[in-house]
Amino acid sequence: MGSGQSAQQRVIVALDMPDEKSAIALVELLEEVTFWKVGLELFTSTGPKILEILKSKQKRIFLDLKFHDIPNTVAGACRVAANYGVDLLTIHATCGVEALKAATEAVHQGAAQAGLKPSKLIAISLLTSISGRQLAFDLKIPLELPEYALEMALMAQEAGLDGAVCSPQEVAQLRQTCGDNFLLVCPGVRPTWADKADQKRSLTPAQAMIAGADYLVIGRPITTAADPELAWKRICEDLSAIS
Repeated sequence: MGSGQSAQQRVIVALDMPDEKSAIALVELLEEVTFWKVGLELFTSTGPKILEILKSKQKRIFLDLKFHDIPNTVAGACRVAANYGVDLLTIHATCGVEALKAATEAVHQGAAQAGLKPSKLIAISLLTSISGRQLAFDLKIPLELPEYALEMALMAQEAGLDGAVCSPQEVAQLRQTCGDNFLLVCPGVRPTWADKADQKRSLTPAQAMIAGADYLVIGRPITTAADPELAWKRICEDLSAIS
């Protein structure tokens, strides 16, 4: 659970850089950040090397590769990823129950074989760039968006996953329904002074934390700010005020 941790420990900064050099420069600039997210762009560029670098600096890691495939394939990927010893790992809930269960088992198998603590497997309920209108008209899903996100999270919980990624606007309902022991990770949070960009279902960091988020994932409001260090400090100060 995120509770019991400081605001600083509950903010995951998205290390969305195109290469190893720029990623390391940002990590060194933001020395106080303890938890970093490595996503598709950076992992495709560097492979596991960036994870080794972060671990050598005693950083926590959210490996956000959003696995989405048939059960056998996601299980294989999760078994390998468990060897990295990351803290959080993502998979799309829309893989289905069978794949979610296979992935969960594979994470534990891989960690046991490597002598490591299992990564927390977190389900993507619905990408935060998708609006209710897009869910209905583009994806042809007949459910209202909050109900759909909840159904995906409940399916993941029943399959044995540790938590879910959801937008800040769904987190209160998911917390109430899924209970206190289900990790809720919220990307798409935007301080009032930051550009919302492509995030369709956003709240401020403080609002998301109050609503029940364990962890917040924040990228561009910090990483593309004129002064990233100042932006990081402002966010931590805002969150400390509510804890």
